[in-house]
Amino acid sequence: MTAKTASRAARVGVIIFPGTNSEDETKRACEAVGLETDLVHWKTPLEAVRKYDALVLPGGFAYEDRVRAGVIAAHDAVVEVVRENAALGKPVLGICNGAQVLMEAGLVPGLDHARGPQAGFARNAPLGRYVSRHVYVKLNVPPTRCVFTTHLLQGAVIPAWASHGEGRLAASAHVLERIVAGDHAAFVYSDADGNVTADATPNGSAMGVAGLVNVEGNVLALMPHPERDAWTFMHVDGPGREGAKGDTEAMLAPSGGIALFAGLAAALS
Repeated sequence: MTAKTASRAARVGVIIFPGTNSEDETKRACEAVGLETDLVHWKTPLEAVRKYDALVLPGGFAYEDRVRAGVIAAHDAVVEVVRENAALGKPVLGICNGAQVLMEAGLVPGLDHARGPQAGFARNAPLGRYVSRHVYVKLNVPPTRCVFTTHLLQGAVIPAWASHGEGRLAASAHVLERIVAGDHAAFVYSDADGNVTADATPNGSAMGVAGLVNVEGNVLALMPHPERDAWTFMHVDGPGREGAKGDTEAMLAPSGGIALFAGLAAALS
């Protein structure tokens, strides 16, 4: 990855498709870790998009999730720039719908330089229903495997919100074997203590996978929303939130899910 000069701060572009609805929260999370961040309309001139040091695809319902989640947006011209930037080693983060777009574009797991989906985020199991549930995700690969996690401890647990109808990792047995062998399963669902159980997985995802990383380690697709539990006041009841009661500064402090965005800032520093 190209080092940034002292004269220019790293710039992050948060891409908005028709139907995106989590762009403002994602922008705030990037800014909270010191990143200069712009909202980037999908019709922005492509040359301007190429100039960003990192790109984030936030959650929502791109093109109303017609056909299946993410598939239409994956064929948008701006995603070709996402692909180009990823090939240059620039960090790319997809959250929820953004993760689905990256999957449909073949950018994760990115086996054999694919340009189409090798796996999918299918309808949730067992009933195919939309899920809105607080979850925890556990780092499932060595921290150095992914640019977003190099600052984390092995097995780090991050809070987030699962808010999707199509979040179940599904693939052929051969592809699932390659995902495991290549350390592509960056995050798995767990409880708050890092225990990986079937009950911790809200959607029946294969192997409990919550997030996938590409071969090179610079593209991360994460189904749950870390930006929705990225400040202390957002946390579910527990020691962190209880300890901050009565202390405005502590309650408004970035924490929890902000760790993923701190990883992005570290990668761009």
